[in-house]
Formats: sequence, structure tokens, C-alpha cells
Amino acid sequence: MIHRILLSYLTLTLLVLLTLEIPFGILYARSQTSALTTTLERDAVVLAELADEYIENADTRALPHLLRSYIRGNNIQAVVVDRHGTVLAATPTDVPVTAQHLAGAPDIIAALHNHPSNGVRHHSRSGEDDRYTTVPAASGPTVRGAIRISAPTRGTTERIHTAWALLAGAGLAVLAAMTVIGLALARWTTLPVRELEHATAQLADGTLTKPPAADIGPLELRRLATTFNHTATRLQHLLRAQHRFAADASHQLKTPLTALRLRLENLEPDIRPDARHHLDHAIAETDRLVRMVHGLLALARLEEDPTAPTPVDADAILNDRVETWSAFSADHDVTLSLTGEPVGRVQAVPGALEQILDNLLANALRATPPGSTVTVHRIPARAPYHRTVAPVELHIIDQGPGMTALDRERAFDRFWRAPNTPPGGTGLGLTIARQLAQASGGTIELHPHSTGGLDAVIHLRPDPPLHRAR
Repeated sequence: MIHRILLSYLTLTLLVLLTLEIPFGILYARSQTSALTTTLERDAVVLAELADEYIENADTRALPHLLRSYIRGNNIQAVVVDRHGTVLAATPTDVPVTAQHLAGAPDIIAALHNHPSNGVRHHSRSGEDDRYTTVPAASGPTVRGAIRISAPTRGTTERIHTAWALLAGAGLAVLAAMTVIGLALARWTTLPVRELEHATAQLADGTLTKPPAADIGPLELRRLATTFNHTATRLQHLLRAQHRFAADASHQLKTPLTALRLRLENLEPDIRPDARHHLDHAIAETDRLVRMVHGLLALARLEEDPTAPTPVDADAILNDRVETWSAFSADHDVTLSLTGEPVGRVQAVPGALEQILDNLLANALRATPPGSTVTVHRIPARAPYHRTVAPVELHIIDQGPGMTALDRERAFDRFWRAPNTPPGGTGLGLTIARQLAQASGGTIELHPHSTGGLDAVIHLRPDPPLHRAR
């Protein structure tokens, strides 16, 4: 936003400068050209009156002295011709007197017909331009000759170029000053926005420790900061109330559910054999509610009191969990194997890796048909390449029916269960696993496997971290 505001300031300043400087430069150039033309016309008229008297009195020998005494500039050129176009006198830098005729020059022809003219002519040898004025030497309608005065435009052009350079330099100086001032104004204007962005990021993480100041910046942004603070305070209050409600409700439900299960088990001797399956279903649903309550309590603890990750021995945990679940897998005629190279220590919340593996292994064993294999494959962190360091990867691969892309996206939603899932699940296992992985600084992803089953991939940071290549 700072760059956009600064760009708008500079664009507006540039438009103002162009609107002011371009007309001024054009007017200055025209005034310099007009001043040179006016000077030449004035001198030409005065000399034409004097030359007319000399030509009328047949005193043409005084004409060179007249030109030399009147025209003192070294670069000024003048020539006087009679009514036939014969050169009577000329300044030393113009055509020599021995050049007898200028009757073919267009300006001389016009002047001999009593029509003054002016313009610019180009010298092919020197490559320079001269501005000239040619007027008749006449008394009334009688034209006795003509006089041409010319001067190089180099000085006028240099002054015009100097003026344009000064205008450009002044414009650049104004733009530089406006850049500094505009940057300060843009930073002051966007300071509340940056504080709001920082506060929004904190609120997204769960806790707003530094609310944005509501007394700086423009009035509109102050109002926005005030509204945001009010909204953030109310939202945090609602989130805390929700967390407390989930924790309290889950905690309070544990005792009634335990009592309910005991009462159901006590009813077993009094249930007829043909109705016993109803009792078994009721006990199974009670167990499912208990697991759901435990899951809600675990989520509430994670959201209420996050724990910092610590180094844990991933290989020891993997061996322990595979050994623990081997008895369950053997009962279901499923082979559970651990493959891959040792991965060493990783960063994880205490107890998190065990719960993640338990949730994923339980899902994999439920989905895998008898006679199949569930593989726990580990991949150590690879050496860094440039600025990228690969994390430790733990793969739990089953040979079940797999999941569609849409199901894999929704699998981590609370209470969501895939269609045709075996009964007994709560829909919280993957949610808890993802929360634990994120609290440990890692991630969990679900990918289809080439065998048709599901590949649940856990990414965790190695400890100690690999040094980055310089």
C-alpha cells in the first residue's frame, strides 16, 4: 500500500510539473525567438531608411561605413543591394562585395517588390541556422534597394536548451523532495493498516496480545482500529467461552457416561437372549460417546494450553507403537511392518507423536482387509539443497479401499466420517492428529497409494536442525 500511495503522490506531482513547466518552456522559447526577430526587424528598418537616403543621393561609398558603425556584433551579418539586386555593401562575414547580384534570392525579390520578409536559412557548410530579416529601402512606393540583416540562432538555441535543462532539474528536485515527503506521509497513513495486519495475524493465531492503536493515522483508520479492537475483544471472549464450554461439557459428561455403561452392563443378566444384541449395541455406542468425550477434551486442551515442542526419539516411539499394535493386527490377520532407515530425534509436543501414530494406525488397521499389510515407512531428513531442508517423513500405508480427493480434503474436519466406514469411530481422530502435528511444527497429509490404499504422511522437523547451505 505504501508504494501505491507514494506512486499516486508522484504521479500527481508529475502531472502538475508537466502542466506548469511545459507551457513555461514553450513560452520562453517563443519569447527568445521573438526577441531576436524583433531586434533584427528594428535594426533592418533603421538601416533601410539611412541606406535609402544614401542610394537616393548616389553616395553608396558611405554604405560600408554605415554598416560597420551600426552593426557592432561580430556574428551579425548585413548586406545592402540596389533595386536591381546588385550588392552595394556587406559586412565582412557575409557575401563579399565582389558578388555583384543577389537578385535571385527570394527574400531580396520580395523586398524589391516592397514586401518585407523574415525567416531561417541553413548554411550547408557550417551546419548552422541563421535568422534573417529583409526589408525594402524605399520612400513611399519608390523602392531604391533592400537590406538584409541576419544573426545565428545558436545563442538563442543554447539559452532555450539551458532553460529546458533548468526546468527539468527543478522538476527532478521537486520529485525527489516529494518522494521523501510522500514516503513519510504514506508510512504515517498506512501505520494503522500495518498494525491492523499484525493484530489480525495475532488474532488468527488465537491470542491478540497487542491491539492496534486507535489514536494514530487518519480519522477513518482510527474508526476502523476502534471497531477492530471491539470485534477482536468480543471474538476472543466468545472463543474462550466456547473452549471452556467444550472442556466443561466434556468433563461433566465423563461421569454420567461411565455410570450409564455400568448400568447397561448390570442389565445383562436380565436381558433375554434374543434382545442381547440391542444391549451390545447400546454399550458400543456408549463406548463411542466416551471416546468422543475424550477426543473433545484432548482438542480443548490443545487449543487452550498449547505446549512447546521438545526433542523426542522418533525411532523408539515407532518401535513401541508398532509392537503395541502388532497384537491387534495379528487378531485381524493383518501384517504390520516397520521399514526405512532410522530418522533419529524430531521436534514434537510430548506425547503427540504417540497419539498421532495411534490414530493413524487405528484407521489403517480398520480399513485394511484381512490378509493385507499395513506399512510404517520412515524417511530421514535429507541434506539441504540451497535454502530448502526436507523434513522427516513418516508414512502409514494401508491396502484398504482408499479415499476420493474430496474425502481426503474433508477427512480432517471434526466429526466427519467417510462413507462405508466401519462403526465405532468418532470422526475426531484425524482432527486431533492434525492439531498435534501442527502444535509440533509439522503437518499431516493424505495421499492415494499405488496399491489402491491410503498413504498418511507425517512431516516433522529434525532435531538438531540441519544447517542450511550457504
